Amino acid sequence: MANRRLTDSIGARWHRLPAQGMHDRRLFVQRDSGSAIRLSAIGGAFARQSLTEVKERKMKITRNGSQSSSEGPAEWFTGKTRVDTLFNAPAPARVAGASVTFEPGARTAWHTHPLGQTLIVTSGLGRVQVEGGPIEEIRPGDVVWFPPGIKHWHGAAPKNAMSHIAIQEALDGKVVEWMEHVTDEQYGE
Repeated sequence: MANRRLTDSIGARWHRLPAQGMHDRRLFVQRDSGSAIRLSAIGGAFARQSLTEVKERKMKITRNGSQSSSEGPAEWFTGKTRVDTLFNAPAPARVAGASVTFEPGARTAWHTHPLGQTLIVTSGLGRVQVEGGPIEEIRPGDVVWFPPGIKHWHGAAPKNAMSHIAIQEALDGKVVEWMEHVTDEQYGE
């Protein structure tokens, strides 16, 4: 639809902007004075949003190297690890992600996640285990899912480093419950 001038009840002039796509039912309007709002057609009714509210919904790019790396805390890890936070989505989302690098033999302590955890192995050779289960070997491209509340650990193989992306969601602001360290005997050295 072409641009169309509209005049409101107080005489301000508005321009109807073209739809963003074939099925777009949003109506973007801009007042001649330069201020703008977006009207969204929902079930025949219109919801009004300021241009500032619309801009706040735009994507966010976090540039590689713009966030500092940190050493994995000794309370949560055995051996040398590096944690690079990738994202913590703003509310109402509750997902967070980090890239974690484990030096040979390094591993997490036993832990659980209230809403589960997904690991995506990006390099090296690693190990994972759920309580009571066998130790499993993981390689680049493997995707590991730990269900909510399942006690587990993950880390590098004894002679190889390993990196993975860890993705988890918060429940009531909490993403993880840390427990005791994995012993060398449990790790299988």
